Amino acid sequence: MSTTMLTVNGIEVIYNHVILVLKGVSLTVDEGKIVALLGGNGAGKTTTLRAVSNLLRGERGDVTKGYIEYKGERIEKLTPSELVRRGVIQVMEGRHCFPHLSIEDNLMTGAYTRRAGRSEIAADLEKVYTYFPRLKQRRASLAGYTSGGEQQMTAVGRALMARPTMILLDEPSMGLAPQLVEEIFEIVKSLNQKEGVSFLLAEQNTMVALRYADYGYILENGRVVMDGVASDLAANEDVKEFYLGISSGGRRSFSEVKHYKRRKRWLA
Repeated sequence: MSTTMLTVNGIEVIYNHVILVLKGVSLTVDEGKIVALLGGNGAGKTTTLRAVSNLLRGERGDVTKGYIEYKGERIEKLTPSELVRRGVIQVMEGRHCFPHLSIEDNLMTGAYTRRAGRSEIAADLEKVYTYFPRLKQRRASLAGYTSGGEQQMTAVGRALMARPTMILLDEPSMGLAPQLVEEIFEIVKSLNQKEGVSFLLAEQNTMVALRYADYGYILENGRVVMDGVASDLAANEDVKEFYLGISSGGRRSFSEVKHYKRRKRWLA
């Protein structure tokens, strides 16, 4: 049976002591699984990831209710650096590479917190290049002058250099061409299967995410409104109508679908 690595139980998040963003969000991530956190802009996906990685305080946010456990340990009070040492790494939306450092120097910053010998670090770097051969070709290039896809690969590769057990991946498809999106998700799947890295990924590209995920949660207005096995969600008529505008009766707009009485639970 799968072991639960991450438990988020009924958390509420408030920004600036006033703005309630998450309203009782609960989810779990089992060891060795890919879990997708889905929803539109403002649904609360990024806030959920930052609550887990404890990056909320940098944006004047706080978890005011509920709790978060990683491998059975409460982690709300841990610093982001302490979480990195425990194997929880967040790859933030927008890549956030160091633009004036080379790709290889960017990757090496991921190993900063580790106490490992040069040979071990070098071996891990070569492993990253195995997954991202394009980065090996561009290893001396300044990250700020590389493509969006290469920067996303650099950000994920940098996270791998910390030897994570769980990666929180925020909007990996943002700003990328469809072909590159597929390439990034194929690498995520490969890392999951070969390295045993668990993923909690926030993504607006619902159908792509559900093709690669094992399980999914859909957020609307700071609440989980639906969850289930990824293949079941991908086949669900509600999901199709809300995120693709497709139903058995043909294509409809998002605004039209939201007026259906049988969809009232999405607006609660």
